[in-house]
Amino acid sequence: MFEAISKLFKNPKEEIKTPDVNIAVAALLVHLAAVDGVVTKKEQMKIKSLLKTYFDLDEGKVKHLIEEATDVDKQAVDFYQFTSSLSKLKSEKRIEIIRLLWQVAYADGYNHELEDNMIWRIAELIGVSNRERTILRKEIKQISKT
Repeated sequence: MFEAISKLFKNPKEEIKTPDVNIAVAALLVHLAAVDGVVTKKEQMKIKSLLKTYFDLDEGKVKHLIEEATDVDKQAVDFYQFTSSLSKLKSEKRIEIIRLLWQVAYADGYNHELEDNMIWRIAELIGVSNRERTILRKEIKQISKT
């Protein structure tokens, strides 16, 4: 009985498991693709391609990672469990994650305002400057037009 009562008073942050970097990045990409209410085939293909290249995974591992990331994303109440581990990475890695997010945002040829807002929040949470985020957006937008 004492154990059941003590569980009620545990620090909720102790209960939150921080996913590894692969799952955290994949979950953010999956969430971003769905944030505007429509996940296009182009966005799905872009996520697969980016994860395959970024983490050097084969097709089967990418599929499994996306499935796991989708499940974790559905259970998440905010971005903290994903961004807390990512904010500890070196600056170059954090910038690259924002680059990945922009690539998914522009995969369907259109950057929805909800995608823009989500990337802004993620950049803030992982410590990527507004300047760097804006430079990346312009770069990826230009590339997506060609």
